[in-house]
Amino acid sequence: MSKVVLVTGASSGIGKITAEFLARKGFKVYGTCRNPTLVQKNSISNKSNFELLALDLQKKDTIRSTIDTVLKNEGRIDILINNAGTGVTGPIEETPSQEIQKAFDTILFGAIEVMKAVLPAMREQKYGLIINITSIGGYMGLPFRGIYSAAKGALENITETIRMEVKEFGIRVTNLAPGDFATNIALRRYHTPVFEDSVYKELYQKNIDLMDAHVDKGNDPIEIAKQIYKIIQTPEPKIHYKVGSLKQKFSIVLKRILPDKIYENMIMKYYGM
Repeated sequence: MSKVVLVTGASSGIGKITAEFLARKGFKVYGTCRNPTLVQKNSISNKSNFELLALDLQKKDTIRSTIDTVLKNEGRIDILINNAGTGVTGPIEETPSQEIQKAFDTILFGAIEVMKAVLPAMREQKYGLIINITSIGGYMGLPFRGIYSAAKGALENITETIRMEVKEFGIRVTNLAPGDFATNIALRRYHTPVFEDSVYKELYQKNIDLMDAHVDKGNDPIEIAKQIYKIIQTPEPKIHYKVGSLKQKFSIVLKRILPDKIYENMIMKYYGM
């Protein structure tokens, strides 16, 4: 019997590539996004090897409804891949509070609600695997990406906690932190405007250009899908996985071993500050 996989945020980017990859590997895959009808309408080809369901992470009723639909259709959910998220950039001082709230609602609180919704079924079937997609950026505070880093970092810690709480029920929880990959996230993230009278104007614009360049030159996101597949095949997954360039992964090691101010200076120099 094929394992049933639920992938949030599967209309594009990492989520879509992962859902398609796992479906080709023989899994029964359901993906989610806020508006599947719009996605299918705008798609060059409406054909897909996985089913796309409507789910808005900021609306608990849609989360529950989608989980119920999958359970009704398949009788189980074996694997949850919490991928859905949103990007946000800007100086903390100038980023609108509603955009900060929206980022946390999507990246952190939404992911928690999806886990809460699938755990009863996983506990009943005495098996389950949850993979939370975080970010290498969640291991450190990054200039003009502080909200994103904070939300992803919080999800890392939540993963560590819930992993211990549900282990006795046969449920495994882990996280996968990607670095920069060539996706369309730059087009979908919220950019705080570069205000003409802003004290951050020149430096912020410089960093926006740098972030976009990193994404454009990023690795193929199929690497993430392949890593997720490896995790699924692992009987006892580790707590943390990272996928990205050697430089990005090594930055986490440096944060652990360098004095705080030296590491801060290194980050600031890298971002031209």
